[in-house]
Amino acid sequence: MTIKNPILPGFNPDPSIVRVGDDYYIATSTFEWFPGVQIHHSRDLIHWRLLTRPLNRASQLNMLGDPDSCGIWAPCLTYADGLFWLIYTDVKRFGRTSVAGASGASMRDFHNYLVTTPRIDGDWSDPVYLNSSGFDPSLFHDDDGRKYLLNMLWDHRPGANRFAGIILQEYSVKERKLVGERINIFKGTPLGLTEGPHLYKRNGWYYLLTAEGGTNFNHAVTFARSRNLTGPYELHPETYLLSARHRPDAPLQRTGHADLVETQAGDTYMVYLCGRPLPNRGRCTLGRETAIQKMAWSEDGWLRTLDRQGIPTLETPPSQLPLHPFPPSPMREDFSGPELPLDFQWLRTPYPEELFSLTARPGHLRLFGRETIGSLFRQSLVARRQQSHCFSASTVIEFEPEHFQQLAGLTCYYNVAKFHYLYISHDENVGKHLRVMSSIPDSALTDAFTPHIPIPSGKPVHLRVEVDYDRLHFGYRIAGTHDAWQWLPQQFDASILSDEATTPGFPSFTGAFVGMACQDMAGTGHPADFDFFEYEERAYRENPFNQRRDL
Repeated sequence: MTIKNPILPGFNPDPSIVRVGDDYYIATSTFEWFPGVQIHHSRDLIHWRLLTRPLNRASQLNMLGDPDSCGIWAPCLTYADGLFWLIYTDVKRFGRTSVAGASGASMRDFHNYLVTTPRIDGDWSDPVYLNSSGFDPSLFHDDDGRKYLLNMLWDHRPGANRFAGIILQEYSVKERKLVGERINIFKGTPLGLTEGPHLYKRNGWYYLLTAEGGTNFNHAVTFARSRNLTGPYELHPETYLLSARHRPDAPLQRTGHADLVETQAGDTYMVYLCGRPLPNRGRCTLGRETAIQKMAWSEDGWLRTLDRQGIPTLETPPSQLPLHPFPPSPMREDFSGPELPLDFQWLRTPYPEELFSLTARPGHLRLFGRETIGSLFRQSLVARRQQSHCFSASTVIEFEPEHFQQLAGLTCYYNVAKFHYLYISHDENVGKHLRVMSSIPDSALTDAFTPHIPIPSGKPVHLRVEVDYDRLHFGYRIAGTHDAWQWLPQQFDASILSDEATTPGFPSFTGAFVGMACQDMAGTGHPADFDFFEYEERAYRENPFNQRRDL
């Protein structure tokens, strides 16, 4: 059995991997989605399960007001001294200018923190504030017991190189703060946009792994080494360890932001960020995913891919570990417990009781109508990742809106500027009705609405979406009224739910979600009850209206 990529499909970017005994863990970025940081677990590097999200309370993380694609960036997960150490950035402002050397200042706010725990799936500590000088922080544990923080240095000055290099500063465990001088140990290569540092020590060498070229199609993994911690660092003979930037034929694109792990047998694997573009649109609707590749140390002391080509692959040789599969996630969630199922997240706020309840009506997810869809503060939207190019999703909703400011339904969502929303509302002329609102980032008409579809009051409404690559269709049926699904005549563009469909200069680093939402712009908190949510990944369906089974 080979390892098939990506190992973490869907929105799972910026992987940081660590092995503790026989267990492997990968932490990935969650941006504005709460709780913060996803940690997956494996024992064979083939099978992975979502284990926990450690930043789950207000004392650790509050992202109210964080812009889209800000929040939690690039966690670093390590293990030392009987503790798991997690470093992360909370980005509070992105700004418009994102290209190095562009005219005009780009002021940004990124705050870096550290949390620890003796048990990875237990409670994590409250955070220790570290610095705000740049993003992508990581922690290096040297073999003399000293610890060092690395992060990219952000230079906001007009005409400056925004990505000004990788800085290193010692962290004092006793004082719980950075101490000593910060030193710029690596200013990058001409590819630029130097970020994502990780430091390792092997055979007397310090090895520095960085990401360069930006997290799009020019992305690359850069490798350098030095006999001294603070440098100077010499570049790898091929400079870049892995990249698909010159290979448009490669099925895995945008490859970069990597981390290394060594197995019990001494094999080295590299995990890295990647994207899988739609074949006919070039957009990555699954966001930035995580892949893995077996590597080899050469006689000259440098790391290379097995074929020495430096190209990402869809498959890689397995380790010598016994297979350890996990039970699959259930397709259908009936909301029968008091806690939200692990696959689901919400946006920004550490106070979920303001948004939803699983106990107000047992066996249902009750969403309280809050702010508009796309709000940066209190938005009642509970959703899960899209992790396949083709899928079906459905839910059933009980919702009796009193006026046009109350809405609830099923949404395919990326951010405030990118979503399709099949919702129920009330109009004084039409009465209770269904329609779709779309926010389209690359169109002159940014908000588009379909005509009203009148529906009866007092009956549960089944809502459904079918996605096949860039093609999206909505359907509905009324309980006790329609035996067959009624399909909306419009075909919607699913490719807008991607990083690439965006207004230039704005951050767009997450991925597509599908889930449930409820708004009450009158401020009365009018609720909607959802009885279940079903998500099924499937093969491409030429005719999306063919029924696989009755839902």
